[in-house]
Amino acid sequence: MPVEEKSAMSEDALVNTGAERWPDPDSAYLAVRRMQIKLHRWAGEDSSRRFGDLFNLVYDPAFLVHAWERVASNAGARTPGIDRVTVAHIETRIGVEAFLDGIRNALKSGEFEPVEVRQVMIPKTSGKLRKLGIPTVADRVVQASLKAVLEPIFEADFLPCSYGFHPNRRAHDAIAEIHFLASSPRNYQWVLEADIKACFDEIDHTALMSRLRDRIRDKRVCALVRAFLKSGVMTAFGEAEESLAGTPQGGILSPLLANIALSALDEYFDRQWREMMSTDKRRRTRKRKGLGNWRIIRFADDFVLMVSGERRHAEALREEVARVLAPLGLRLSPEKTRVVHVDDGFDFLGLTIRRQRKRGTQKHYIYTKPSKKAIQSIKDKVKEKVNRSTLHLDLDRLLTSLNRMMRGWANYFRHGVSKQVFHAVDNHAWHRVTKWIHRKHSRLKWSELRRRFCRPGTWIIAHNGVEFTRASSVKVTRYRYRGSTIPTPWTPRPAATGIGG
Repeated sequence: MPVEEKSAMSEDALVNTGAERWPDPDSAYLAVRRMQIKLHRWAGEDSSRRFGDLFNLVYDPAFLVHAWERVASNAGARTPGIDRVTVAHIETRIGVEAFLDGIRNALKSGEFEPVEVRQVMIPKTSGKLRKLGIPTVADRVVQASLKAVLEPIFEADFLPCSYGFHPNRRAHDAIAEIHFLASSPRNYQWVLEADIKACFDEIDHTALMSRLRDRIRDKRVCALVRAFLKSGVMTAFGEAEESLAGTPQGGILSPLLANIALSALDEYFDRQWREMMSTDKRRRTRKRKGLGNWRIIRFADDFVLMVSGERRHAEALREEVARVLAPLGLRLSPEKTRVVHVDDGFDFLGLTIRRQRKRGTQKHYIYTKPSKKAIQSIKDKVKEKVNRSTLHLDLDRLLTSLNRMMRGWANYFRHGVSKQVFHAVDNHAWHRVTKWIHRKHSRLKWSELRRRFCRPGTWIIAHNGVEFTRASSVKVTRYRYRGSTIPTPWTPRPAATGIGG
């Protein structure tokens, strides 16, 4: 047997931790993290390596306890799957260790089979409905354990241009890169603004499994992933439907699987960049020949191609994108895919990005601010929270809930040019709340309402120690562009390389 193969097998043998009892959550976290660091390092050291003997990790007690902690602490812990079992039910009636014992034994014996996800239709801001698939708690725990095993391996391969559903990465990083590329002296001013139609519903299972097997040779792990893909859907009408394509939104594993599939798009344009545009000299040469240069920035199934050149260069990329997506069973959404100049502005991840002349100067800069759609969304949420149906609440309870919602919204948009927008949203909310107070206490005059429900001598609404804090209380700050130096949780010392222009 070749020395390299012996070495690989000895490393894979270390994957099985051999734990036999249920550890406490802290010990489980440390054990999982140690193993994830190893997996990530091995994947980074050899990009062609295919991992075997991983299934033992999926049912390892440390990984299952860690997975349970994630599922139990999630906001959806109270949401049941088709079996109507919740986290609270398991904790009070079954017992967590007994529950995990059942999962572990089923996985070890090969008897574990995912069941259908419970389909829930969620309204979108466009008026359409989004399909969510809610797995059972048992399936969620197995998915969380499986993700803990697979994610460190694939994160070693994922490229810096992808920002959605990656640890330590966020939407602001994608916006910052667009800002960087569109600004002088790089001037990537044409934008192919793209959206994949029903991405999570239409990913081809065969193509996805092929990309998974490029890294994973453990047949039991691959079979488990495929079982989740094929588990089916239980509709709201109680009808079981097959899962012929896609990975249902709502599952813990789905975002990782979607990124594995869509990394084909990242790799295609990254290969073009490295082969044709990676140096200043190459980009200048292409420009002299009338050719364009471009870079992709992707957040899940939303992405843009920033183009330095002419409109025709951006238009031509539309067909290239379609050709890359076709083998994955995916297609572009015609109504959401367009070419636009940065001077005209475009919306991405809730922000409007546009180049404008700075007031009082002749210089142009890239500005980002909350989009009209995002502003209307928060106003609609305020209206929904502050209306006749909530008149039974005490004002302090209403303010607590409203403050939490507006602060969360403002925290997301605080890195844009948002100060005026925050004040406008505050003004809208203030008027809604004052009308709510007047409706609740219709017999009282405004002077009495102000005395009771505002801070003395002001119009700042407050009651029982709770004050309306407003979106504008969130400080607007500039987001620091991190380039390609964003570390994963398993790489404490990232390579200090930036993105070329």
